[in-house]
Amino acid sequence: MAYRGPRGTYDVFPGGRDPHERPELWTFVEQTARELFRRYNYREIRTPIFEEARLFARTAGEASDIVVQKEMFTFQDKGERELALRPEGTPGAVRAYIEHNLYKLAQPVKLFYAGPMFRQERQQKGRYRQHTQIGVEALGTADPLVDVEVISLLYSIHQAVGVKDEIVYLNNLGDAQTRRAYVPELRAYLQRHRTDLDPDSVARLESNPLRTFDSKDENTQAVLAEAPKITGYLSPDASAHLSAVSRGLEALGVPYEVDEGLVRGLDYYTMTVFEAKSRALGAQDTVGAGGRYNSLIPDLGGPDLGGIGFGTGVERILLAAGSREEEVSLGVFFVTLAPEARLLAVRLAGALRAEGISCDLDYAGRGTKGQFKQADRSGAAYAVVIGEDELAQGTCKVRDMSSGEERAVSLAEGAKELLRAVAA
Repeated sequence: MAYRGPRGTYDVFPGGRDPHERPELWTFVEQTARELFRRYNYREIRTPIFEEARLFARTAGEASDIVVQKEMFTFQDKGERELALRPEGTPGAVRAYIEHNLYKLAQPVKLFYAGPMFRQERQQKGRYRQHTQIGVEALGTADPLVDVEVISLLYSIHQAVGVKDEIVYLNNLGDAQTRRAYVPELRAYLQRHRTDLDPDSVARLESNPLRTFDSKDENTQAVLAEAPKITGYLSPDASAHLSAVSRGLEALGVPYEVDEGLVRGLDYYTMTVFEAKSRALGAQDTVGAGGRYNSLIPDLGGPDLGGIGFGTGVERILLAAGSREEEVSLGVFFVTLAPEARLLAVRLAGALRAEGISCDLDYAGRGTKGQFKQADRSGAAYAVVIGEDELAQGTCKVRDMSSGEERAVSLAEGAKELLRAVAA
């Protein structure tokens, strides 16, 4: 074949091999998430898939992988403006919140989105250069109970679609008072062990030493095991916030653990950060994650209001949920045994579809045996048979595909009797 999909992408198609290649499973996840968003009173936002590149660079931070590892897909338009395909959903949602004065509405404004994200990174299982993310942003509040709601919503979506062996890991990155006390201590400790750190961690020592905790390097992790932890430096407000979130998760029965080394990969996070992990995924076990960003809205030119959100990849969800079967069921397959029966079958199928019953018929010129075989392959509940005898008598035969029982149904009133026969 001369053409193949771009590296780090995949197709979703009928009969896909892996769970994330199967359209019926995508529909199941998206519909489940939308129903939960409705229950939690989140409303949809849709933003462009590309924005000014500086929006993502500024919000992610100079120490982030998006910037350090050059993960953004960037390009120049005809006006020589540098644009980027969105690597995540939060910056665009916050930009829209400010641009359209949503902060003037009753707060918090609770938003959800679903769509493609793009990162030019090494492909791994369940991680693609184009991936689909479902996420929420609760904007205009610093209430710790909103943190509880956001985390419980993420967990509820995962549980509703069958994610296995999941636990939420929680940390608090503190406020400005916490950072002033903690960051110099952490930086001094890391400087003393500079020669044992990986190059990316060394580069982050000045810009954001907290990001060192995100390193996967074994030597760096060994150094961090003895590093001072932020929980010992939390301000009274930050400590109370963490306690309130913990109590809220306990009240809702969300399984969680405090992980003092959890920092997340973006520099805008403050206070609460969290990751939902599933043991079903092995080493790359994060299914969804997020955190609070109390300084992001004012940093982008909006009012001094806080926000919190999460993002979860549909591909990761489907891997963690396993190969859950969502059968695509067909109501009726029309078997036509005479050329004149085909137009009648089309009319009857149209009438049944208008009443919500899925229908199909043969378009490949199959014989009788082939049409019944196709009806069986399609998973049809009923086969409706129309031949010369049925045309002459103004009837059709309805065969129950599971039991094999057949009965004649009158077509004197169009599809009325047929509808009753197949809707039972």
